[in-house]
Amino acid sequence: CSVNNMDTTEAGNDSFGIDVILSDGDKPAPCCPHGPTLLFEKICKGGERGRRFYACSACRDRKDCKFFQWEDEKVSDARLLAREAENHSKRPPFNRDEYCGRLRKFASLPMDDKKFCQDCQILLQPEDHEDHSSHRVRSITVAELQRPSVLMLPLDNKKSNAQYLFTDRSSHFLLDTLAAVGYRKVLCVGTPRLQELIKLRNLEQKHKQMKSLLLDIDFRYAQFYSQEEFCHYNMFNHHFFDGEVRILQTFLTEYDGEKVVMVADPPFGGLVKPLANSFSLISRTWKMQKSETGNSDMPLVWIFPYFFESRILECLPSFTMLDYQVDYENHPLYKHGKTGRKQSPVRLFTNINPRDVVLPKEEGYRFCSVCQRFVWTLNKHCHKCNVCPSKDGREWRHCSTCEKCVKPSWRHCQACGCCALPDHPCGQNQGKGGCFNCGSLEHKHKICPLKDIHRVRGRNVSHHPLFKAKAKRKSGVAHRAKKTAAALV
Repeated sequence: CSVNNMDTTEAGNDSFGIDVILSDGDKPAPCCPHGPTLLFEKICKGGERGRRFYACSACRDRKDCKFFQWEDEKVSDARLLAREAENHSKRPPFNRDEYCGRLRKFASLPMDDKKFCQDCQILLQPEDHEDHSSHRVRSITVAELQRPSVLMLPLDNKKSNAQYLFTDRSSHFLLDTLAAVGYRKVLCVGTPRLQELIKLRNLEQKHKQMKSLLLDIDFRYAQFYSQEEFCHYNMFNHHFFDGEVRILQTFLTEYDGEKVVMVADPPFGGLVKPLANSFSLISRTWKMQKSETGNSDMPLVWIFPYFFESRILECLPSFTMLDYQVDYENHPLYKHGKTGRKQSPVRLFTNINPRDVVLPKEEGYRFCSVCQRFVWTLNKHCHKCNVCPSKDGREWRHCSTCEKCVKPSWRHCQACGCCALPDHPCGQNQGKGGCFNCGSLEHKHKICPLKDIHRVRGRNVSHHPLFKAKAKRKSGVAHRAKKTAAALV
C-alpha cells in the first residue's frame, strides 16, 4: 500500500497523496510505541510539496497508533512526558535479559510443570501460576515449544500486524533452495516459520547445519529464543527495541565460508520505500562485517505481491521477480492454486541469480532458456517482447497496437489508446490526460500514490478517498444521533 491509512484530515482538500521522507540522521525523529516515527510530506495539486508531519512507521491506521506531530510543531514538556509514559506502558512485560532468564528457568522445569497461558500468550514460571489461576492455562509439549508460531495466536490485525505464516510447502521450498545455493546462515526478517524449520532440521541432523537469526516486531518470540536467535525489531524504521544491533553485526560476519542470506516477509500494506531503506542498511552492515571488499549487495529474498513490482524495482533495480507462488497457512486467499485467480499473488523478489533458483517442476514450473529463469507453465515466452510477460499466473497475450503483452481480460480501447478492462471508465480524462484514479494531471494511474492506498493483503477494504473535507465528516455526537433516529423509525 501507498501510505498508512492515518486519519490525516489536517491535510485538507488540496492533497493528492503522501510521500515518505527518509531521514538523513541529522534530526532525530520523535518516538511512538513502535520506535522512531517516519517523516511524511503531503503532495498537493500541481506537484507542490505540503506541510511535513511525523506518524507511526508500523501502523497504517491512527486507531492502532494515534501518534501525529507536525515537523515544525513545538511540543510542550507536559506532552512529551505524557508521550513517554504511553510509550513505556506499551513496552513488553519483560526486558531482553529477563526473558532470557525466564527461558533458562523454564527449560529446567519438569515437563508436567511447563505451562502456557493462552489468554496472556506467555510461558509461565511456577510463581506465575497463582496470578493466572482464572485464565486458560494448559500444559505444552516439546514439539509445541519448537513451533511457537503454532502455539501462539497470530496477530491478525491486518492494519497493524498482518501476521500471516508460511505453509510448510513454502517454508521447505525456501530452505531447500537457499541450502542448494550454498547459504548456511539465514537472517529471518519477519519469517518465524523459516526460523522454526531451520532449528527443527538441525535437530534431525539429516541436512547440513544452518544458523538463523529472527528479527520480528512480535516481542512474544523473545520467550522462546536466546539473545543470539531473536531480536525485537521494526523493519519499517530499522529499529532494534533493546539496542541489539551488535547481535546482528555478529551474525552477519561470515566465518569459514558461511554465506549469509536475508529472507524478508513484510506486511503487504507496508511502505516499500522505508522497507527498502531498512534492507539496504542491513546490507551495508553486512558489507562492513566482510573481510574482503566488493561492490556486491547482501543476498536478499523479499516476499511481496507481484503488483508491487514497479515500486520494488524502483528502489532496488538489481532485483528480479520470480514466478514462485508463496502461500500462507492462515490466509483464506493466498493459496497455491492451478488457475489464475485462485493463485497466490505473492512472489519472490531477489538479487540472487534467477537461474540458481530452481522452481519445482512437479508444481507446474518450467525453465525458459531465453529468459534463463524458471517460470510458471502458463507464462509463455513472447518473442515480440522477448520476455515471459505474465505476472499473475494467467497466460498473457500480445497487443500489437500497444506493442506489449497484457492481461487476457484486457481489450484495446481506441478512445484511451491503450489496453484496459472492458468496463474501465473510458474517456473520463479524455483530452486532459493525467490520472483517472485521483484526477491529477501530474501523473498517470500506473504511478498514482493513491492507487493501492486501501488494498490490504490483496483485497480492497474501502473505496473512499483518503482525505475528506472537514465539513463532510460527522462528529461522534452527530453519528450517534443519526443511529438513534434510525432506531426509532
